[in-house]
Amino acid sequence: MLDIRRIYVEPAAAELARGREILGRFPDAELVEIEAHNRIPELYGDERNVARWVRIKTEALVLGVKKSLSARPNGRSSDFIAPSTANGCAMACAYCYVPRRKGYSNPITVFANIDQITGYLARHAGRQGVKPEPDQVDPRAWVYDIGENSDCSVDALVSANVRDLVDLFRGLPTAKASFATKYVNRDMLDWDPQERTRVRFSLMPAADSKLLDIRTSPVADRIAAIDDFVEAGYEVHLNLSPVVVRDGWLDDWGELFDQLADTLGPAARAQLAAEVIFLTHNDRLHEVNLGWHPKAEEVLWRPDLQQPKRSQTGGWNVRYRNGHKGRYVAALTGLLAERLPGCRVRYAF
Repeated sequence: MLDIRRIYVEPAAAELARGREILGRFPDAELVEIEAHNRIPELYGDERNVARWVRIKTEALVLGVKKSLSARPNGRSSDFIAPSTANGCAMACAYCYVPRRKGYSNPITVFANIDQITGYLARHAGRQGVKPEPDQVDPRAWVYDIGENSDCSVDALVSANVRDLVDLFRGLPTAKASFATKYVNRDMLDWDPQERTRVRFSLMPAADSKLLDIRTSPVADRIAAIDDFVEAGYEVHLNLSPVVVRDGWLDDWGELFDQLADTLGPAARAQLAAEVIFLTHNDRLHEVNLGWHPKAEEVLWRPDLQQPKRSQTGGWNVRYRNGHKGRYVAALTGLLAERLPGCRVRYAF
């Protein structure tokens, strides 16, 4: 997964304890001093990097300081989006929205000021008090998504930031951490989260995953890990995402739901819930993907099924057409209810 050979370092990050710890993990890596983690011309914005997409993700690491700390309201996967302790990813999912923002490459950027971030989160959660009423996010806890722009299971291979967050939320009686993942990191089974961290295993049919989920854990491995994570004290939900409409898509999702029904034990099924997210794609990411993975675009870029909408950054997002998408959502959620009864859908869009 990782063979870190070059670390781009903000000097302020290298002075912090977590920064020194991360540098110590990769003693043979070349160090390149940078002014800011988000302004590295040879990584971001250079179209020549398309040809080195996966290599950069494998070999490069960025070490910086998170300067703006805020918890943004969400309301879907969580109540709040926590300030990130990392962004970017070593995996290379063809539909990932992060490359749209960062340019032609998005290796892991890890933030060394973890103490500031955890302190902010503890104070923010304390100000919320007790959740006044249940909602679709959680019946009792304020839920904070700690992995909006990265995969926490992979981030944990680089630093102890994710473990520090799990430890933090274990001690917050009114709050809970949450993150979606496509990677099975079994080292996390020893962290004793005491049901204060929700892991959302991202799933899709194996045929789609093989084409689109580059460098991730196989779907069968993710499913096999669910019981183990529940036993280890995590709350485990399903992130059915992205749902890609193509010939035979419902049949393949039905097989996936049957696999879940045959695999999951009573404890996992008793606490199970799912979020369902249909594909949103982007014209700029489409152009990038044509340079390194054009086969993926045969199912991701479907003008015959999709409608455009101008994005806030000036590009075009595409999603399945109004009217048709409603039928797709109803068909998939109905199939889930039939094949995996008891798994409630927290939201679907």
